[in-house]
Amino acid sequence: MDYLKTVVPSQLMAERGANLVVINPGSSNVRIGFASQDVPFNIPHCIARHITQRKDDTPRLSVRDKVMLNCHATPSQNAERERAYDIIASLLKIPFLDEEMPSANQALPPKMGRVDALSSQQNKDDSKFTWTDVMDRKRPVDKDADVDPLQRSTPDDTEPNSEENMYKEIIFGEDALKIPPSESYCLSHPIRRGHFNISQDYSLHQVLEDLRTIWNWILTEKLHINPRDRHLYSAILVLGETFDNREIKEMLSIVLCDLGFSTAVIHQEALAAAFGNGLSTSCVVNIGAQVTQVVCVEDGVALPHTALALPYGGDDISRCLLWVQRRHRTWPNFQTDPVNKPIDMLMLNKLKESYSQIRSGSFDAVSVVHSYEHEKSVGHQKTKLSALNVPPMGLLYPRVLVPEEYPPPPRSWFQDYDDMLEDTWQTSDSLYSSGNGGFGMWDNYPMFPTRLKKFDNIGLVEAIVGGTASTAGLAPVLEQRVLNTIPSNQPIEKAEVLQSRSYPLFVPWKGGVVIFMKTVMGCRVN
Repeated sequence: MDYLKTVVPSQLMAERGANLVVINPGSSNVRIGFASQDVPFNIPHCIARHITQRKDDTPRLSVRDKVMLNCHATPSQNAERERAYDIIASLLKIPFLDEEMPSANQALPPKMGRVDALSSQQNKDDSKFTWTDVMDRKRPVDKDADVDPLQRSTPDDTEPNSEENMYKEIIFGEDALKIPPSESYCLSHPIRRGHFNISQDYSLHQVLEDLRTIWNWILTEKLHINPRDRHLYSAILVLGETFDNREIKEMLSIVLCDLGFSTAVIHQEALAAAFGNGLSTSCVVNIGAQVTQVVCVEDGVALPHTALALPYGGDDISRCLLWVQRRHRTWPNFQTDPVNKPIDMLMLNKLKESYSQIRSGSFDAVSVVHSYEHEKSVGHQKTKLSALNVPPMGLLYPRVLVPEEYPPPPRSWFQDYDDMLEDTWQTSDSLYSSGNGGFGMWDNYPMFPTRLKKFDNIGLVEAIVGGTASTAGLAPVLEQRVLNTIPSNQPIEKAEVLQSRSYPLFVPWKGGVVIFMKTVMGCRVN
């Protein structure tokens, strides 16, 4: 106790941070690192296992939940999406979908204005992705090592020291997303839309085993923590508000029982995001790859009745970008399929991160688009991408986003009457459909429970975090949207949306470290 009264925070972090691992799992990526690190490892949260094909089967990459995907929008959904596009177009002052797009030699119509000059960011060519080498080349043991040289096999026989090609049994992270389509692997994502990805083809046992295997690989290969030494380490789990109590218990069990950490503590992601931004009171908007979460924090406490989870995020914006380009007929004649070909989603995510932003007026860019239809030769074509400011507006007008493709896990699995936290979500199945904010095609989405919301005056300082929060122009648009929704009888004149002080994707992870420091340093007072 005397030591804690005299030590400075930087010294305490240097001493204890090296033995403290912070884990922030998400649907698309998992962020893991030592508390003493500036930034964590950000690794795609997936795993691919080699499967043995029958002789009469054609080898191919399979996605675990592919059979449950719903990739085709209904005519009514397409019509709804086009109407949403036109609403966004009127706000951004760009042409509507039914307006004729000008050709390269045609003068621009007055409504469209000019095409912005290409910036240095837009002039760069996006580097292409390369296929993962699935072969594990091992040198077999020389069985004739102890045999007299004269009795060894002749040169005509197979050389004992030649390399033997074998398939890698398990592939992790981005390498798993770049496996060629003709290889016999099964790709699995243990978390989808903020919940365990449980289905008839993906059991709870398999989900937990994949989580354990992925995290164990990261701890061993990236953090270089020997399994025999993990009892010397502690863990912080920074978990999103979408996770059910039973899911939280299972992940805690993995950390303590399977991975072998000595102690572990759980922090709410919204609270960690607030502290990571240096705030004790704010409305946290966490825009992830597949989920957008909104939670209000007041005086360092997350308020359960303000939580809202929306089933869309950065991945949906990437698919919307593809839909917009095809609608404008600017996309090359490539068989781009981000659902069935994960490498295509990687490409779309990179295009989105490089070019998409929210701004008024027509916003086009020239980029190199790659085709991954054939494994031996990756085709590419330079093309003009149009209306790049429309897809990110889907966060405010979700009707323009691609309809839900991944169904929710069965809700019966999540029944858990042993409340783990004091502020657990109080909801019933009848409330599931209200977690969408009343947005068209999301009306019947049953996955995300919503806490009963009360309209308390907490203050209107908003902090946006998550990978998509780095979209240029998002903060001022969100700020104006908040101002427009404030009732006229409320004495609030200003709403401030704060950009993260650091890379917004890592703010919740870093916030877990901040909470740890505040907890330990708080012992001084006691």
